[in-house]
Amino acid sequence: MNAPDFSSLNPVTIAVFTALAVLSMVATTVTLYKIAQFMSLGVGRRKRAEDVVSDWLSGKSDTALRAASTRKTTLLRVLQATFSGLQARPGDQAYAEELGRQTALIELAAMSRRMRILEAVVQAAPMLGLLGTVIGMIDAFSNLAQAEGAVDPALLAGGIWTALTTTAVGLVIALVFYFVAIWLEGRIDGERHSMETLMSAAIYGRVTGTSGRS
Repeated sequence: MNAPDFSSLNPVTIAVFTALAVLSMVATTVTLYKIAQFMSLGVGRRKRAEDVVSDWLSGKSDTALRAASTRKTTLLRVLQATFSGLQARPGDQAYAEELGRQTALIELAAMSRRMRILEAVVQAAPMLGLLGTVIGMIDAFSNLAQAEGAVDPALLAGGIWTALTTTAVGLVIALVFYFVAIWLEGRIDGERHSMETLMSAAIYGRVTGTSGRS
């Protein structure tokens, strides 16, 4: 079979390849942005927050407040809001829980920002690839219909191969960034669970039986 001649691609197929390249670059940029953002927000750094809650529950409220006030991670910011509520209204646990919940929602919204772009790329890339294949196949069989005399099977096969390439490229892009999106969503879900667990522990105490501070 002759090597596919990409120089003979019709303008629409070239546009599809260009769109796929743009989608890939956009998704890569978003991925790098999210990784840098998660590092900046301190996503996944639970050990320090666990120590802060332990200090709070053991009566070292000043130490816990100083550590939470640094607000270096998402968990510390949620704990700082929770501790502020507990201090402002010692007898109203619901108030502290609400302050912590509001802070958690703000942090989760920041972590979820631009995730829809990745979802859009995952959905759009295969469809664009399929569009390029359909257009390429139409073009290949149009050339076949217009050919005079015997048709070179190798030339036809090369045209079909070129057309199918757009679908393959679209699927590769979609698969790669599907797993990237799953990984990022997993980080967000893990942080959400940590927020809920630590906030509850700070207000009501740990499951192990240690009393929480009211």
